[in-house]
Amino acid sequence: MMNKNRPVIARAHTNIALVKYWGGKQNENLIIPQNDSLSLTLDQFYTDTTVTFDPTLTADAVLIDNEVAQGSDYQRVVDFLDIVRQKAQTPDRFFNVNSVNHVPPTAAGFASSASAFAALAAAASRAADLKLDLTELSRLARRGSGSASRSIFAGFVQWHTGNDDETSYAEQYASAADWDIGVIALTLQKSRKKVSSRQGMQLSVTTSPFYSEWIKLANSDIEQIKQAIDQHDFTTVGHISETNALRMHALTLSADPGFIYFTGQTIEMINEIRQLRKMGIECYATIDAGPNVKVLCQKENASKIMTHFNQLLGSENVIYTTPGSGIEYLEK
Repeated sequence: MMNKNRPVIARAHTNIALVKYWGGKQNENLIIPQNDSLSLTLDQFYTDTTVTFDPTLTADAVLIDNEVAQGSDYQRVVDFLDIVRQKAQTPDRFFNVNSVNHVPPTAAGFASSASAFAALAAAASRAADLKLDLTELSRLARRGSGSASRSIFAGFVQWHTGNDDETSYAEQYASAADWDIGVIALTLQKSRKKVSSRQGMQLSVTTSPFYSEWIKLANSDIEQIKQAIDQHDFTTVGHISETNALRMHALTLSADPGFIYFTGQTIEMINEIRQLRKMGIECYATIDAGPNVKVLCQKENASKIMTHFNQLLGSENVIYTTPGSGIEYLEK
């Protein structure tokens, strides 16, 4: 029986995909991808979500960053809660949801949906008295946002493609606790992107002539980056991550009609990163579906790289983070 007054608070960290799953989905409803992906969970960026079952409600009440959710944002949360209700076999139970993002601008390419839906999955399932293990939680989070399946776990995380709801889930591939690795997030644009990730994927998979080649290369990247992780080979991890990201964005450029997440400043920052490498400061770029750039680096070089980008962008737009933890439940 649900405890009507007991709020459940879950924290999930966002992740950065080092090998991305861009390229379309086998199943749009279940969010089953065409290729495996592999990510690193980040400490500095996270979402705290509180979910409370309330028997007085006749519809879900949703706050996102202290504002009443409306339109598609509200509907996306309700659709996800419908899945939770279905699993709990409680179709007439409604929830108060309060989600607070500690992530750079939502929907600007910082994977805020990953931490948001991972936290929602954890809090809502527990508020509905569902006792899910981490694999089951990963499957559930995937239904809200594909990348959320990976935010259930810490360290390096692989999302297995699978072919149905049961076989498509993420799991930790390796801990990052003993890795000399950090990520510097460069915020170049704070506005919501014009083409959502879901829209962009659909357009890329249906119209890019390079789509089938992307799948082959991404699957190869997964195997190579796992070997590099096993060997603690930062150089290879960085190289694969940068190459994979640029190939992903080549799909958007080659779609019909083509679309571009980059701004001119995105390209400038990629060139700055390459210039730092030429100077002997090893670092690599990765970019999700948005204009903002993440810099993979070793901790020993972080301060030099931070100083460089602080001068270019201002310190408020440059944030350093280390690997983060998996899903957590917080006490109120």
